[in-house]
Amino acid sequence: MPELIFLKLGGSLITDKTRPYTPRLDILANLAQQIRAARELRSGPALVLGHGSGSFGHVAAREYKTREGLPPDGAQTGDYWFGFSEVWFQASALNRIVMEALHQAGVPALALAPVSAVTARNGKVSRWDLSPLKAALSGGLVPVVYGDVIFDEARGGTILSTEDLFEYLARELRPNRILLAGLEEAVWADFPARNQRVEKISPASFNEVRQGVGKSHGADVTGGMESKVRQMLALAREIPGLTAQIFSGEAPGNLQKALAGHNLGTVICAE
Repeated sequence: MPELIFLKLGGSLITDKTRPYTPRLDILANLAQQIRAARELRSGPALVLGHGSGSFGHVAAREYKTREGLPPDGAQTGDYWFGFSEVWFQASALNRIVMEALHQAGVPALALAPVSAVTARNGKVSRWDLSPLKAALSGGLVPVVYGDVIFDEARGGTILSTEDLFEYLARELRPNRILLAGLEEAVWADFPARNQRVEKISPASFNEVRQGVGKSHGADVTGGMESKVRQMLALAREIPGLTAQIFSGEAPGNLQKALAGHNLGTVICAE
């Protein structure tokens, strides 16, 4: 079987997170072309693609506190569910823009909306029928998932980020690598000053840089950089041989290089 890679296109990369509902269409078109070029290699990887919501879903999610779930006292339930639907609308609107870029580039991609297949409990995936996603991979397609609203058995509703979804998928599918392409060229030990770049993070070294890793640029309701690093470290400890990379998808050709196996940005591994 070809190498299996999970690739996330970060919300900060494909949208302007400081301007609501603003996609970066030129960046998306270029990224889609790089994905196509990587797949056209004889040994091109099998790919599960995910993307963030950026300045689309995060704006409404922060306003309506969608990730936290229903208000504990039951007040303003109608407002919560209105916000839930608004976050869904914005996340799916961005997904359509991403899919259009992939289609224009000739990438055989298929969107699989998480809200229609995933059930959560306390903000974690509890059930997910992966038959369609596995069938897409078997057919040589690129299944696409994305940060989305999810019905939650304990909270009523929540939001699962792409990393949350990848966490579950990684345990089921055992990818070789997870690539997180964003704006930052690496993880920084002194964010936002960006003077101390971190080349490698392992469980033993994480505490040395944790305080300086920081959150994220622009709206983000799902935890920012520190949360991403923690999730990738947990998976690297659990899945033998798995590595993750956090790198800039904005630098010319970086995505294609990463897909081809080059170590870019910060590498996250078990040792």
